[in-house]
Amino acid sequence: MYDLHVITRQLLPRLLECIGQFPAVALLGPRQAGKTTLAEMLAAQRHPSLYLDLESPTDRAKLLDPEAYLARHEDKLVILDEVQRMPDLFQPLRGLIDRGRRKGIGHGRFLLLGSASGDLLRQSGESLAGRIAYLELPPLLVTEVAPGQQDALWMRGGFPDSFLAQDDRLSLRWRQNLIGTYLERDIPAHGTRLPAETLRRFWTMLAHHQGGLLNLAQLGRNLMADTKTVSRYLDLLVDLLLVRRLQPWHGNLGKRLVKAPKVYIRDSGLVHALLGIGDLDGLLGHPVVGASWEGFALENLLDATPFNTVPGFYRSSNGAEVDLLLDMPGHGLWAIEIKRGATARPRRGFHAACADLQPARRLLVHPGNERYPIGEGVEAAGLRLLAEELRQLK
Repeated sequence: MYDLHVITRQLLPRLLECIGQFPAVALLGPRQAGKTTLAEMLAAQRHPSLYLDLESPTDRAKLLDPEAYLARHEDKLVILDEVQRMPDLFQPLRGLIDRGRRKGIGHGRFLLLGSASGDLLRQSGESLAGRIAYLELPPLLVTEVAPGQQDALWMRGGFPDSFLAQDDRLSLRWRQNLIGTYLERDIPAHGTRLPAETLRRFWTMLAHHQGGLLNLAQLGRNLMADTKTVSRYLDLLVDLLLVRRLQPWHGNLGKRLVKAPKVYIRDSGLVHALLGIGDLDGLLGHPVVGASWEGFALENLLDATPFNTVPGFYRSSNGAEVDLLLDMPGHGLWAIEIKRGATARPRRGFHAACADLQPARRLLVHPGNERYPIGEGVEAAGLRLLAEELRQLK
């Protein structure tokens, strides 16, 4: 396999650019996605730097008087890990940034690492507006590993310790432990009162229903909980960057369209761990295999899209359907069908949806490494090839 420190994360150039432009940069991502390692790579290119882990009592104690302590390090890039744990820190950071600007220190002051996007966006937005840039680091992507490792990445997911494990058994154990950490510690820390076992059942239901339409009432009945409780927990999983709600596309077409979002567990390895799938053979024989591949492809494509892309899906009452729509400024609307089979063809509903939407591009994404036309204006492309193409768009 690999050493994580020799995997080039594709976000690093953008992170360097933002550090050179803004006083503060917030790097968001789920726990164990590689944020600290990326920060270490950045620090290695920018000397000197200072790292503080705000889950460490020792490091938290250093910030009892944050302005006095951090003022002594204004010549360094200060990396604050799990910064949402100290929400009172943002106001002092604003004062330090403004005083630094008056001294001509206008960028590269603070790198804030956080694993709960809503908390960090809310806390920092109130105090650091105009002083901070936001970036999201996902787990490893298909364009960050060797082409021959795509199936391993799909099976194990992109959390580096899971992907880099010595074998599938150890990878599965690592992911199960991560799920346990979230259920026993991280999620209760955000105020949920549901028992851990109930939360696990909810998460497992989402795994069984990967890529399905959200039905809060049905989930509530299955959990014997009211819809408000279920909605709050789903919101929390979204905030922790573990679940994605893909919104339906709505255009003025005079069609009856589905209004509920589709819900995906964002990391395919967590889907498989929740369902007890331990290796690729077990996955290929499991009913979730198609939905798992769809979610895996979707996450890789969405990360590669240009800034200001609006993603969605299309489904009408007459059976017209597109798995993924990308509305990209300057590039038009792209309609994407996601299929696991390398020789698959788009469904009839895809062609019907394209007749409704008239997209600029019609694509079928498959696991292979080739690109070729398949008729009716549709081009088949391997997942890695299309992700690389999207990443090149401006």
